[in-house]
Amino acid sequence: MNKIETIIFDLGGVLIDWNPEYVFLDVFNGDRKKMKWFFDTICTSDWNENQDAGYPLSQGTKDLVKRFPEYEKEITMYYGHWEDMLGDAISGTVDIFKKLIDSSNYKVVALTNWSAETFPIALNRFDFLQWFEGIIVSGEEKTRKPFDAIYNITLRRFNIQPNHAIFIDDNLRNIEAAKNLGINGIHFTSPEKLLQQLKAFNIHL
Repeated sequence: MNKIETIIFDLGGVLIDWNPEYVFLDVFNGDRKKMKWFFDTICTSDWNENQDAGYPLSQGTKDLVKRFPEYEKEITMYYGHWEDMLGDAISGTVDIFKKLIDSSNYKVVALTNWSAETFPIALNRFDFLQWFEGIIVSGEEKTRKPFDAIYNITLRRFNIQPNHAIFIDDNLRNIEAAKNLGINGIHFTSPEKLLQQLKAFNIHL
């Protein structure tokens, strides 16, 4: 096995809790079925990821309201109340991140699908984001996971050898895309499991 030199973290769902349910469960009066329909049909993950890739939030909102005018209030709330969807740090993963930094054995960077317009909110809220050697934010690069371009930007910018790196993400689609470029992948499900998964790469914390 190649020696691991670089750890690449996703942020949302790995180090930071972010969930639109924190806003929309109240909007739909606790009706999870209706809320799921709304996310599957109107404010979809594809729509949100378009903004993550650099499309302006205001224009993305206008475009969707034009298609679904009867849901203007709910659509406008998506980015209007975005900060309320931001939860706490996932402390167990932050602890692992801190140990990796303290060991001084690894280059640690981040690769996130995140709007450039909202990312400053996270930077202000979570001090640990300053620990990274660098962060690739999709909205700033005008592309996003799982497209090859953003992985190649990450590899070039931080001088990373793909076979000596591990990418940690909670979205299996993004892991598979990284693996196709020769980057080792860990599908994140919990901090406890992550510790075990890192041991498989001879990383003991």
